[in-house]
Amino acid sequence: MKFLSPDKLAHYAKAAADIEYEFPFGWGEIEGIHNRTDFDLKRHTEFSGKKMEYYDDQTKERFIPYVIETSAGASRSFMAFLVDAYEEQELKKENSDGTTSSETRVVLHLHPALAPIKAAIFPLVNRDGMPELAHKITADLRKNFNVFYDESGAVGRRYRRQDENGTPFCITVDTESLENNTVTIRERDSMEQIRISIDQIRAYLLDKIML
Repeated sequence: MKFLSPDKLAHYAKAAADIEYEFPFGWGEIEGIHNRTDFDLKRHTEFSGKKMEYYDDQTKERFIPYVIETSAGASRSFMAFLVDAYEEQELKKENSDGTTSSETRVVLHLHPALAPIKAAIFPLVNRDGMPELAHKITADLRKNFNVFYDESGAVGRRYRRQDENGTPFCITVDTESLENNTVTIRERDSMEQIRISIDQIRAYLLDKIML
């Protein structure tokens, strides 16, 4: 928080402060807070003829309240969320010949409540009834959430695309799903996977989004 010097205050203001965020290009204001004193309500009384006083029953005093003005910029706040969430992770990968290599994983760590897409649904392969079940799950979840269906490319690539989009959860339908009505849910930030029943997906997402 940065407080403004007295010579930069508006004539009616007693104090003012800017809430700033350090962007890659430097510090920038995302919200301003101004103590406008009783200027606004006094002017209202002056031109309307109506008193804007408050009576305190405990002190038996009348006074004109101060107005505290706050102003936040939506675009700068959104930029701050994006900058704070963005990360490039270097991951070690073991190759088939026994050697190791590294790859970069781009992740947008948006809180589930802020993420535009709450979950992505994948069929492991495009056959054996998996796409049909994945479509059904997608249709059911769309009653409550903004979700995305993706069957294009390898599952690993689909995970990476959703990581970049900030999607917090990926749901994969596989052979076991057809056998026992369960799916794999993969969490974006930790990349951990759990197995849950299809009828528990909605409750699981609601619980995670509301944290």
